[in-house]
Amino acid sequence: MKTDGAEVLSKTVTQDEAAILDAWNAALREGTSLQSGRIREAELQTQVKAVFGQIRDALASGGLDADAAGFASLRETLADISRSRAIQGFTPTDTANFVFSLKEPIFDALKRMLDGDATALAAGVWAAGKVLDRLGLQTMEVFLASREEVIGRQGQEIAELSTPVVRLWDGILALPLIGTLDSARTGVVMENLLQAIVDEEAEIAIIDITGVPTVDTLVAQHLLKTVAAARLMGADCIVSGIRPQIAQTMVHLGVELNVVSKATLADAFAVALKRTGRKVVRQQAPAEERR
Repeated sequence: MKTDGAEVLSKTVTQDEAAILDAWNAALREGTSLQSGRIREAELQTQVKAVFGQIRDALASGGLDADAAGFASLRETLADISRSRAIQGFTPTDTANFVFSLKEPIFDALKRMLDGDATALAAGVWAAGKVLDRLGLQTMEVFLASREEVIGRQGQEIAELSTPVVRLWDGILALPLIGTLDSARTGVVMENLLQAIVDEEAEIAIIDITGVPTVDTLVAQHLLKTVAAARLMGADCIVSGIRPQIAQTMVHLGVELNVVSKATLADAFAVALKRTGRKVVRQQAPAEERR
């Protein structure tokens, strides 16, 4: 007669619950979760008690399929824990160990409960491994997805912060670019610039690429898209910051920006002032101020 591993496991976690919880808490205290200071022991114990209770109830409903409806509440709890740990900066190892560190306490409990019954012990160990391995993988899947969301959101925020639009004068804006331009960042640059053109009623926008390491055909295309969008909003564009190395590269690649370009932002600003009918005049300070 075949031994029911699910029944053996369910009986063990129910009858030896206190010992398993103590051993699980001890294993987690020895890990790096508490030592990192990202979570308090009381909160960790609350999570342990809640997860263990749901594991016990799910096993009591029968079956070892962690994807079944009986494990739904447990999966939701573990998903919430994984998301919070991704935000708090836990490592993947710490997050995975929250589930996998339960293996040893359960295996020890099975040995105590089934001493002398090798068949039942093997069935219980197999059942525990199957359930906990699947739950651990699900936990890691949610953790990694949450980390990707966090990284993506941070990347977007950094991109927005790294593309400020500066008002140099009435009707004159400057957009200093730093780093490589890609499709995603071009969208942010274009959106920020167009909104600033509307808000400031700008006539000229200076795009400064001093901080762009290289300009190839792809970067040039992104610049041209930005220039074209600004022109549709009624603002002319001037590109500044083209260094000798970048100029040589663009010539070799046959890249043509088809827009007024200047070597420095100061030169571009002077052109912008001239186009808007303004000029900067140095005034001689009064004699009493020079003393």
